[in-house]
Amino acid sequence: MPRAPRPKLQVAFADAAMQKLALQHGPAPFAPHPFPKRSPYVVLLSSIVGQQLSGKAADTIWQRLASRFALEPEVLYQAPSEDLRAVGLSNAKARYVQELSRFALEGGLDGIENLPDPEAIRHLTQVKGLGVWTAQMFLMFGLGRPDVWPVLDLGIRKGAQKLYGIGERQALEELGERFRPYRSHAAWYLWRVLE
Repeated sequence: MPRAPRPKLQVAFADAAMQKLALQHGPAPFAPHPFPKRSPYVVLLSSIVGQQLSGKAADTIWQRLASRFALEPEVLYQAPSEDLRAVGLSNAKARYVQELSRFALEGGLDGIENLPDPEAIRHLTQVKGLGVWTAQMFLMFGLGRPDVWPVLDLGIRKGAQKLYGIGERQALEELGERFRPYRSHAAWYLWRVLE
């Protein structure tokens, strides 16, 4: 059976190395390309669960959480901490899940998709357990924002080191300027370099 044609890239880079990656890996999952629409609460919840864990460990805990609880703020806010810890969350992460749930119940996520990136980051980082990196991942993978440049991400630093020979924060900030207004796309391709 013939393979379905790869979707057309709507983003192009002047940087030859990045353009080569884009052609090799196809469209990144951010606007203007199609991207999955997911609940902001569930995206942030999965980010908390996955913080500082390997992908496999995060997936295991996520599956346990999802099989035991409805992934809704009302349910997880009222869940006893010991029940959250029983699925594999640390004490701190159990508190963060409840803080995020409280924030969502109070309307903290209402209209988040309409906030500009810097304002959304400021708004989200007021929740204990949501730092700048988590907020940036939410903007990228939760809202499909095309121009987020997460220089705090270890994978971005390693990918840039491998592809461009740079890894220092200032050099990464400067590198990111090459890819505006599609820095999320460039970040996604840098992660592909490490696969």
